[in-house]
Amino acid sequence: MSSPVMPIWVTQRAKLTPERIGLIYKGKSYTFQEIWMESKKWANLLYQKGVRNGDHVGVWMNNDAKTVFIIHALQLLGARAILFNRKLQKDELFWQLDNSRATCLIHDGDIGEIKGFSILEIQAEEHERTLSTAPDDSLLLDECSMDDVCSVMYTSGTTGKPKGVLQTYGNHWWSAMGSALNLGLSHDDIWLAAVPLFHISGYSILMRSVIYGVPVILYERFDEAAINNELISGNVTIISVVTAMLSRLLENLAGRTYSPKLRCVLLGGGPAPYPILKACKNKNIPVFQTYGMTETSSQIVTLAPEYALTKLGSAGKPLFPCRVKIDRSDENGTGEILVKGPNVTVGYFERPDANEQAFQNGWLKTGDIGYLDDEGFLFVLDRRSDLIISGGENIYPAEIESVLLSHPSIREAGVVGKEDPTWGQVPVAFVVLSKQEDDLAIINWLKEKIASYKVPKQVIVVDYLPRNASNKLLRKELRNWL
Repeated sequence: MSSPVMPIWVTQRAKLTPERIGLIYKGKSYTFQEIWMESKKWANLLYQKGVRNGDHVGVWMNNDAKTVFIIHALQLLGARAILFNRKLQKDELFWQLDNSRATCLIHDGDIGEIKGFSILEIQAEEHERTLSTAPDDSLLLDECSMDDVCSVMYTSGTTGKPKGVLQTYGNHWWSAMGSALNLGLSHDDIWLAAVPLFHISGYSILMRSVIYGVPVILYERFDEAAINNELISGNVTIISVVTAMLSRLLENLAGRTYSPKLRCVLLGGGPAPYPILKACKNKNIPVFQTYGMTETSSQIVTLAPEYALTKLGSAGKPLFPCRVKIDRSDENGTGEILVKGPNVTVGYFERPDANEQAFQNGWLKTGDIGYLDDEGFLFVLDRRSDLIISGGENIYPAEIESVLLSHPSIREAGVVGKEDPTWGQVPVAFVVLSKQEDDLAIINWLKEKIASYKVPKQVIVVDYLPRNASNKLLRKELRNWL
């Protein structure tokens, strides 16, 4: 049985609603017709450089209109886009380039950043001037198979080397469908993207834009003051953020309020602390907490705003096409989170060992620890690799971090385990302060909030916490700091 096919999304969207605005970047607007034309120009250039259907093409670029066009150009050619984190150091980039078998790298850096790797390199800005004004459509594909791999993204590699997650057109399609069935669609929707396009949260917004026919306001980087102005003015109906971004938005917002046109703040990157959710509730900010990963092509579980406080800490329930269950539950119902659905990856690139470990009878083992309450709401406790076992007790860093973030003097918090001869491990906290506070005072404050075995044995004040490009806390780096 052959796999279902669909028209190439950017082409189909340009035919359906050519004059509708599809992208706004640095004040410049592009219709879907213009996005399609620009994408075809890049596709022609890449074809002339030797890129063909099925090739692996690395994209190492920041958020930019050109990045959008190049992503669609690769789909027009049937090439697989290998999205590399722009914050990668040279050795990390080279390892992923080699591992992904990329034959070409499109980038927005200088030649010195990639010098020493024998691969076709295309510096985007340098080639922008040479784009054809009359691209040859005969070189381009008309349709895509839903089973074909569309993109590859490398996981953050909290343990060992990162793995290339294969994302099919079907994965992206069903991710968009699941989100639409959950959030609904409106004719005047505008999605603000300040998350990186090389991350699944940013890439999925681009796919939804051409599938839904809604414009994206793209930001080169996160700017809380400028973004708040957009949200206040009513220019935006949906925005995707992580907790650290939402915290900065709230701090900058102060006494102001957002336009009622803002109907969804999609919050990923782990459960939000109660004070942030309470502040959003008081300001009528519609926060939808979510749980997702690169392997699920964005969100797979989402919590509606009406449950934000009554189901505090929950990621919600699975999207309509998806399922969630807990494996090997302990007596408290806690265990590893398993997910299943048409948006879940088909596997990791050339990693049969990882695929064998990750999949169980069609279910993806997420590596995250959590439980389902009696109403089917998912609570994510932590990464299995981040679990601290102290004197036989399981300690979840995210739980302690959430309590720390409710302290009036703490802006950011990260907790990791430290080896201990008596207890095996003990928790240690790193905090970024908003105002001066004694570390012992913080520990004494915690003793009134959580069980004694969960209280960090040490609180270390730092200027910043290590985070990846999507603002997720890198506890591995904190362990290195120890």
